Amino acid sequence: MRATLKFSLAIALGLSLSGGALAQTKEIRVLLANHPYGDIIKAAIPEFEQQSGIKVNAESLQESQLSTKLTTEFATNSSSVDVFMTRPLQDGKLFAKNKWYEPLVGYDFSDYPANTVSIVTYDGNPNIVPLVTEWQVLFYRKDLLAAAGLKVPTNFDELAAAAEKLNTGGVAGLASRGKGAAAVTQLSSYIYNFGGQYLDKGVAVFDSKEAVDGIRYYGKVIGSYGPRGVTSMSWENILPLFQAGRIAMWTDASVFYGQITDPAKTSLGADKIGIANFPAGPKTNSPFYATSWGLAMASQSKKKDLAKTFLDWATSKELAAKAMVANITMARTSVWEDQAVVAKVDPGLVETRAFVAKNGYPTDRPFMSAVGEARDLIGEIVLESINTKGASPQIDEMAKDRAAKVNKLLRDTGEYGQ
Repeated sequence: MRATLKFSLAIALGLSLSGGALAQTKEIRVLLANHPYGDIIKAAIPEFEQQSGIKVNAESLQESQLSTKLTTEFATNSSSVDVFMTRPLQDGKLFAKNKWYEPLVGYDFSDYPANTVSIVTYDGNPNIVPLVTEWQVLFYRKDLLAAAGLKVPTNFDELAAAAEKLNTGGVAGLASRGKGAAAVTQLSSYIYNFGGQYLDKGVAVFDSKEAVDGIRYYGKVIGSYGPRGVTSMSWENILPLFQAGRIAMWTDASVFYGQITDPAKTSLGADKIGIANFPAGPKTNSPFYATSWGLAMASQSKKKDLAKTFLDWATSKELAAKAMVANITMARTSVWEDQAVVAKVDPGLVETRAFVAKNGYPTDRPFMSAVGEARDLIGEIVLESINTKGASPQIDEMAKDRAAKVNKLLRDTGEYGQ
């Protein structure tokens, strides 16, 4: 009897352990950013768990902490992460070079603009699903332009002329980021529209005539018509000035539109604020269309089938539509064509997004592993240009010197000419 009982207990315990082991295989670890879309995913996870039978252990971190944690775990080959949010333009090159992303061979990217897919493709395969996008636009005061008899600027000549005319009293004619490295992302569209680039096939080319012309133009208009102290300002300093009615025009990322039209955050009525396509330069109109966040699978994951199930769900059209209604500008094309969704999105965002989806350049900074160091170097030229209103004779020489230093960074990381 006692022997039978022991045998039964052993079988029960064995089944329990076996069942526990099986249950554990239906469990994944997901790292999310403290970002509105990360919040949407996290809130919907219980529904996913119920539908899929997969338990999700989700962690949310600030963006810099997320990058550091992932880098440390992947570099030491000690990671148990299966799926994670990632910044393609900030971390993508480094992670892809180290093969920390699992190539997404079977994922359907047909619902994404080609330019967003191009920036997440390495060695011929997309490694990241584009999630959240942003693009450079022109925010402007409708009332001030109307009072001055001005139309919305559509090119750089009109932008400079309008900025000069609107730069009166306590109102700055035109603002954009001026704080060194922080200005590099906003400078990018100016350089592109002059026909320049930061890098070309892994070589620094921002010392070309076209790029330098863009840098000088940026320095001239921001130095001449920007708010006082602009070289100490990033978006978090300019945003409240625009909200307070002290800036007539502002070129920056589309993500700020909701904040500048929110009656709880601005002293201006939404009817006084407009959004328009970034003005064309002398060569083209290709403002940045950046994929600020994406979702990826870890190559080190031992549960790739479960990870793929989660990734498909977390990047679905259904969740993208929910995010759009929450004013998160998503990468999927179909949600921008869904009339029920776009009816709840500002027409200005719909119009400007349609333009950049066809014409936008997919990065707003040098696309390289040592992007932080590169931005610091380019930021030094930006400061010189703004402080001298684009007239400094040193700008050309500074551009050559900083380009040589960026090329050294590219050589050090094995990315030169790649």
